Amino acid sequence: MSIVEVDRVEKRYGSVVALGGVSLTFADGEFFGLLGPSGSGKTTLLRAIAGFVAPDSGVIRLEGKDIGHTPVHRREIGMVFQNYALFPHMSVFDNVAFGLTVRGQRGDAVQKRVSEMLGLVRLAGFEARQPRQLSGGQQQRVALARALVTRPKLLLLDEPLGALDKRLRQQMQIELKQIQREVGITTIFVTHDQEEALTLSDRIAIFNEGRVVQAGKPLEVYERPMTAFAANFLGDANFFEGKVEAGGRIATSLGSLVTSDPLPMAGSPAMIAVRPEKITLTGTGAASAVGNNRLEGRLTQAVYSGMSTTYKIDVNGREVTVFEQNKGAPSLTPGTAVWLEWAPAHSVVVQP
Repeated sequence: MSIVEVDRVEKRYGSVVALGGVSLTFADGEFFGLLGPSGSGKTTLLRAIAGFVAPDSGVIRLEGKDIGHTPVHRREIGMVFQNYALFPHMSVFDNVAFGLTVRGQRGDAVQKRVSEMLGLVRLAGFEARQPRQLSGGQQQRVALARALVTRPKLLLLDEPLGALDKRLRQQMQIELKQIQREVGITTIFVTHDQEEALTLSDRIAIFNEGRVVQAGKPLEVYERPMTAFAANFLGDANFFEGKVEAGGRIATSLGSLVTSDPLPMAGSPAMIAVRPEKITLTGTGAASAVGNNRLEGRLTQAVYSGMSTTYKIDVNGREVTVFEQNKGAPSLTPGTAVWLEWAPAHSVVVQP
């Protein structure tokens, strides 16, 4: 059972808090994403688990064993770096076999294991090629095969798809998930790409300033963010601030808005986040459902991007963003008076 436990791990660089008492548990066979902006601590945590960074305090356990004093090469961990770190003077076969040969393995056993790994990543027949003769996606697969060839207990991925173009990155996301499922290895990966985190992860943790802001299943974190930072980093959100009224309502500068979330006592400040795709936009004032939030505004911008259209609406001097799935040519044009409407369940109460 390759369970990883990070228990109150701290790391400082002078006055900078890289990790501020981080505690997380990574389940056996789980694909776990660490998401956050640059400098948020996610890569520091990955490197601490790998053994490249020594925490100032706290404990990291693999299968219940404290690995804090275990050398990097004895942690039974495979790692893929963003730049792949392939040996340019070695063939694909020798790159993948490297971890086995430094452990003293030779002959048929190495040949068989390398062939298994290259078959797994769909590179059978590429054994004699040099890294410079491979595409970016192929190099990424060689790096993955090299990381898995020694049968590690844990796989660490540092921005594994960051060097690829968008189309190839989306393709590799699917392949990487399939390979991880086939091998069944516990995997922790770092990314700043929201779509990548949502696509690959069984669970995610959002980092900010060395701390975990929120952790959970992607659907839970996206649909029910706990803070304004989590709502804005994982996706886009419109924020409305005001004071709590009776009956689950919040008085804002744009009017009274309703939520189905629990609220503090009347008179307390409150903030709600509303995802742009949850808002319905119409050119008429007719309400589609009783009890929904409704605001009147004027369309200022419509940006068509193929799969969807992004609308910017001025509501009493406040800009609100709405995403609409492409079901035909956009029917609303800038300057049009519009109504915005969304259900109380989509007004998510967040901490500022």
